[in-house]
Amino acid sequence: MKILTGTVFWLALAGSALAQAAGETLLPALFDVVGVRADDVLNVRQGPGVGFAVVDTLAADARDVEVVALDERMGWAHVAGTEGGGWVALRYLKRQPGQEDGRLPQPLLCSGTEPFWSLDLAGDDSAVFAEPGGGEHLLSRQWERSAEGAPPMDFVAVLAGTRASLTAVISRESCSDGMSDRPYGLRARVATDGALGRRLLRGCCYLPGGRE
Repeated sequence: MKILTGTVFWLALAGSALAQAAGETLLPALFDVVGVRADDVLNVRQGPGVGFAVVDTLAADARDVEVVALDERMGWAHVAGTEGGGWVALRYLKRQPGQEDGRLPQPLLCSGTEPFWSLDLAGDDSAVFAEPGGGEHLLSRQWERSAEGAPPMDFVAVLAGTRASLTAVISRESCSDGMSDRPYGLRARVATDGALGRRLLRGCCYLPGGRE
């Protein structure tokens, strides 16, 4: 199952790139389930098609479904969530409004392993960086930009607090946390300073949804 899911995911990314070049919505993005009867569910399948096994379901009124890639035919969406994620028919998903492709997706939760760390970027320009045993550092966003002269695929955010600061470079590309099969559509590289020490950390990000 892991080999099949991984192969399909890479094929999906190629389709997603074609969609982006054609002016379609950049991913990842949050969607809501639509068009499903209240007494029914939306099947999440192992691959992009009805011939694949059902691995999970989404409620008829499910919200904040993170889509990380589309298949080549644009008919199926790869959704994050449980281990390995899964595929749902795109016609039953509607992209949430207010997500600007030209800005860093937010709110956003990034994390890494070896060492373990997390960066919680809220939508109000505040952020929290945390490490096991290292406490939490409250930060505020000083500035944010997308890469110049290119589609908004790469972003940089500079954050600072009273004792610590960091620069996060976040890119729209597939990412693995090295511990699970959960699909991520954003990769993070974080350079820390001050009380956090001068380090370069790597990790993945996802859109948690459910927050304004």
